[in-house]
Amino acid sequence: MVENSALLKVPAFVDLPEDQITWFISHTNEMNLKAGETAFRQDDPADAMYVILEGQLQARGEIGGETVVIPMQPGSVTGVLPFSRMKQFTVGVKALTDAKALRFASAQFPELVQKMPELAQRLVGLMSDRIRETTRREQQRDRLASLGKLSAGLAHELNNPASAAKRATSQLRDVLTKIRDASHELGSRDLTAAQRAEIEKLETAFVQSDDPPPDPLALSDLEEQIDSLLRSHGQNDLWQMAADLARKNVKPEALESLFANLEPETARAALVRIAASVEIATLLNEIESGTSRISDLVRAIKEYTYMDQTPLQNVDIVKSLETTLTILNHKLKHGVTVERDYQKIPLLVNSFGSELNQVWTNLIDNAIDAMNGEGKLKIRTYRDDEWVVVEIIDNGPGIPADVGAHIFEPFFTTKGVGQGTGLGLDTVQRIVKKHRGNIQVNSAPGKTCFEVWLPLAEASA
Repeated sequence: MVENSALLKVPAFVDLPEDQITWFISHTNEMNLKAGETAFRQDDPADAMYVILEGQLQARGEIGGETVVIPMQPGSVTGVLPFSRMKQFTVGVKALTDAKALRFASAQFPELVQKMPELAQRLVGLMSDRIRETTRREQQRDRLASLGKLSAGLAHELNNPASAAKRATSQLRDVLTKIRDASHELGSRDLTAAQRAEIEKLETAFVQSDDPPPDPLALSDLEEQIDSLLRSHGQNDLWQMAADLARKNVKPEALESLFANLEPETARAALVRIAASVEIATLLNEIESGTSRISDLVRAIKEYTYMDQTPLQNVDIVKSLETTLTILNHKLKHGVTVERDYQKIPLLVNSFGSELNQVWTNLIDNAIDAMNGEGKLKIRTYRDDEWVVVEIIDNGPGIPADVGAHIFEPFFTTKGVGQGTGLGLDTVQRIVKKHRGNIQVNSAPGKTCFEVWLPLAEASA
């Protein structure tokens, strides 16, 4: 039989009257667990509260696809608590060492509340702590999941231009060898000043040309014309050169002067050098484009996280939205058309910038998912008195009325197991309220609009 003194060592029971302790013990079943023995399993009916008196136990279970392990010491209270809506245990508990616990059936909770009101109040506080901890874990997991999705998308976005720049650099080495050999060939020939000037003139004109590339059909015709010209002058193995020159929109007649003024072999060396110079210019443009894209993404990441900036500052709403769109470009570019309707006058909000970006990320990401990655996304900003209003609209199937009533509730989600925790819109609402704003949604088939209202920086001041 458990003594009253043993239960009074448990924090939840400290300083309670002796008669109440006696009553509680008399309504419990004493459990003596061997190491490795299970007190209850995950998904068992939640029908009892357990007070651990001796030994080490461990709670373990799968929650939202994640394994949760919680050590339990003497003095812990676990299982279902008064006023809890738990129907099944979310974790299982087993003994790591020999242990002793008291089992109190949940059917006796109404009587417990009457007999031991102070204990009931403490257990409600304990349940609140448990809910806060569960919420914190879920929010942390949700943030990590969102970060993982963003990181994967950004890695893909960074990899494409990086790979293109690396590929262009590799090709550049081969082309530099060609231009070196062609230059040596031309240097070994006795050319007049006029001939050298003609070669340099053509080379400069082709390299500096900024004509747009021809369409595929015109490109094919131009390539055939250049190849035919080269063959007519005995150059039967320069088909690749013909393709390179055609992509630069070089006209065949521009090459005629080389064959008119130079010997065939000299003209060939001049053509190789000119084509190599054109290819170098093209490869340099690809490298510049790729590295610029990487630089733009890095800048967007810094702006998105507000790295190297004070956490609280006046934030340009349009710039914040555009940074988020850049970060989410990997999800947008495969079938989502973005329509922007921004008020031209800058709209500033006194804000924790990185938190505000979480709002746009969640809303835009949800809109993309609602459209299954294909559709029209409209983003609108305007001023209404002392408020900035941001509308994020998608043309997806809409939110059913029975779902719309719960979308801002913690842990509510319509996604499959492991795909969502139900904390995205709850997080959005908390951040918006933290900025003294509000959020509302209007939805019908073909149009769902989330409206975010935030106080203007002038009004904040």
